[in-house]
Amino acid sequence: MNWYFTAFKKYAVFSGRSRRREFWVFVLVNAVIGAVLSSFAQQSDGFLWNFLAGAFGLLILLPSIAVQVRRLHDSGRTGWWWWIGLIPIVGTIVLIVFSLFDSESGTNRYGPNPKGA
Repeated sequence: MNWYFTAFKKYAVFSGRSRRREFWVFVLVNAVIGAVLSSFAQQSDGFLWNFLAGAFGLLILLPSIAVQVRRLHDSGRTGWWWWIGLIPIVGTIVLIVFSLFDSESGTNRYGPNPKGA
Protein backbone atom coordinates (compact mmCIF):
# COMPACT_ATOMS: atom_id res chain seq x y z
CA MET A 1 0.00 0.00 0.00
CA ASN A 2 3.02 2.23 0.47
CA TRP A 3 3.52 2.27 -3.30
CA TYR A 4 -0.01 3.60 -3.75
CA PHE A 5 0.58 6.50 -1.41
CA THR A 6 3.97 7.20 -3.02
CA ALA A 7 2.14 7.96 -6.26
CA PHE A 8 -0.32 10.21 -4.41
CA LYS A 9 2.51 12.10 -2.70
CA LYS A 10 3.64 13.06 -6.20
CA TYR A 11 0.07 14.13 -7.07
CA ALA A 12 0.92 16.36 -10.03
CA VAL A 13 4.64 15.71 -10.50
CA PHE A 14 5.30 14.98 -14.17
CA SER A 15 9.09 14.98 -13.91
CA GLY A 16 11.27 12.13 -12.77
CA ARG A 17 10.72 8.41 -12.98
CA SER A 18 8.37 5.82 -11.45
CA ARG A 19 9.06 2.14 -11.00
CA ARG A 20 6.78 -0.53 -12.44
CA ARG A 21 5.66 -1.49 -8.95
CA GLU A 22 4.57 2.04 -8.10
CA PHE A 23 2.65 2.34 -11.37
CA TRP A 24 0.93 -1.06 -11.30
CA VAL A 25 -0.01 -0.89 -7.60
CA PHE A 26 -1.53 2.53 -8.24
CA VAL A 27 -3.49 1.21 -11.23
CA LEU A 28 -4.64 -1.94 -9.41
CA VAL A 29 -5.81 -0.18 -6.24
CA ASN A 30 -7.64 2.47 -8.26
CA ALA A 31 -9.32 -0.21 -10.36
CA VAL A 32 -10.52 -2.06 -7.26
CA ILE A 33 -11.79 1.10 -5.57
CA GLY A 34 -13.46 2.23 -8.78
CA ALA A 35 -15.12 -1.15 -9.29
CA VAL A 36 -16.47 -1.20 -5.73
CA LEU A 37 -17.82 2.35 -5.98
CA SER A 38 -19.37 1.66 -9.38
CA SER A 39 -20.93 -1.54 -8.09
CA PHE A 40 -22.53 0.27 -5.16
CA ALA A 41 -23.68 3.05 -7.48
CA GLN A 42 -25.37 0.59 -9.84
CA GLN A 43 -26.99 -1.48 -7.10
CA SER A 44 -28.34 1.35 -4.98
CA ASP A 45 -29.33 3.90 -7.63
CA GLY A 46 -28.42 6.44 -4.98
CA PHE A 47 -27.03 9.89 -5.57
CA LEU A 48 -24.37 9.43 -2.89
CA TRP A 49 -22.62 6.46 -4.54
CA ASN A 50 -22.77 8.06 -7.97
CA PHE A 51 -21.30 11.23 -6.52
CA LEU A 52 -18.55 9.30 -4.71
CA ALA A 53 -17.65 7.33 -7.86
CA GLY A 54 -17.46 10.54 -9.90
CA ALA A 55 -15.50 12.38 -7.22
CA PHE A 56 -13.03 9.50 -6.97
CA GLY A 57 -12.58 9.54 -10.75
CA LEU A 58 -11.81 13.24 -10.69
CA LEU A 59 -9.51 12.82 -7.69
CA ILE A 60 -7.32 10.23 -9.40
CA LEU A 61 -7.31 11.81 -12.88
CA LEU A 62 -4.24 14.02 -12.44
CA PRO A 63 -2.11 11.56 -10.42
CA SER A 64 -2.96 8.81 -12.91
CA ILE A 65 -1.63 10.88 -15.78
CA ALA A 66 1.41 11.92 -13.76
CA VAL A 67 2.36 8.37 -12.74
CA GLN A 68 1.92 7.19 -16.35
CA VAL A 69 4.20 9.97 -17.60
CA ARG A 70 6.82 9.14 -14.96
CA ARG A 71 6.55 5.46 -15.92
CA LEU A 72 7.18 6.39 -19.56
CA HIS A 73 10.20 8.42 -18.43
CA ASP A 74 11.51 5.41 -16.53
CA SER A 75 11.47 3.32 -19.69
CA GLY A 76 13.30 6.08 -21.57
CA ARG A 77 10.33 7.54 -23.44
CA THR A 78 9.04 11.07 -23.44
CA GLY A 79 5.86 11.78 -21.53
CA TRP A 80 4.24 12.93 -24.74
CA TRP A 81 3.61 9.25 -25.51
CA TRP A 82 0.75 9.52 -22.99
CA TRP A 83 -1.38 11.07 -25.73
CA ILE A 84 -1.35 7.86 -27.74
CA GLY A 85 -3.64 6.42 -25.07
CA LEU A 86 -6.44 8.55 -26.48
CA ILE A 87 -6.52 6.35 -29.58
CA PRO A 88 -9.13 3.67 -28.82
CA ILE A 89 -7.82 0.14 -28.15
CA VAL A 90 -4.48 0.48 -29.99
CA GLY A 91 -3.29 3.39 -27.87
CA THR A 92 -4.21 1.60 -24.66
CA ILE A 93 -2.35 -1.52 -25.75
CA VAL A 94 0.74 0.53 -26.64
CA LEU A 95 0.76 2.21 -23.22
CA ILE A 96 0.32 -1.12 -21.44
CA VAL A 97 3.26 -2.58 -23.35
CA PHE A 98 5.42 0.48 -22.62
CA SER A 99 4.48 0.23 -18.94
CA LEU A 100 5.65 -3.37 -18.80
CA PHE A 101 9.19 -2.55 -19.98
CA ASP A 102 11.92 -2.52 -17.37
CA SER A 103 13.64 0.66 -16.25
CA GLU A 104 16.53 2.06 -18.19
CA SER A 105 19.60 1.20 -16.17
CA GLY A 106 21.42 4.06 -14.57
CA THR A 107 20.53 7.69 -14.98
CA ASN A 108 18.65 8.77 -18.08
CA ARG A 109 17.63 12.26 -19.17
CA TYR A 110 14.64 12.15 -16.77
CA GLY A 111 16.64 11.44 -13.65
CA PRO A 112 18.31 8.68 -11.67
CA ASN A 113 17.00 5.14 -11.72
CA PRO A 114 14.37 4.82 -8.95
CA LYS A 115 15.49 1.25 -8.26
CA GLY A 116 18.77 2.61 -6.95
CA ALA A 117 17.06 5.12 -4.65
